[in-house]
Amino acid sequence: MSKAMQLSLKAGDRVFINGAVLRTSRKVTLELLNDATFLLEGHVLQPEETTTPLRQLYFVLQAALMDPHNAGAAEKLFGNLLYRTRAAFSSEHILSGLTSAEALVEAGRCFDALREIRRLLPAEAEILARPATPIVAVAA
Repeated sequence: MSKAMQLSLKAGDRVFINGAVLRTSRKVTLELLNDATFLLEGHVLQPEETTTPLRQLYFVLQAALMDPHNAGAAEKLFGNLLYRTRAAFSSEHILSGLTSAEALVEAGRCFDALREIRRLLPAEAEILARPATPIVAVAA
């Protein structure tokens, strides 16, 4: 890591660092002096929040970061789920973002892949909020 990373946390905040869960008892600033994988509590999805394809994909990658011992299995699941998620969307914006996320995972940069997927969530929400177009049968 070329530059130290500072995390400012309030009392009761949790942060997940290299698979460990830390909770603060008071306001604190942590300075990470070397490479570490971390997730702030605000970026952690709970299982009941995995209600869309992209949120499910995010959750699987999140599991890889939070449990480094099982990261290989989670990344394999990510690949399988990614294939199905791509089939669910026709949006070039989302498909391009998924390609970027896949490349980041393959490069060992799961944290950056999470950020990429998180960036796609508003577009997914917009697509899912649109009323479905009815399919009209054509008489032969």
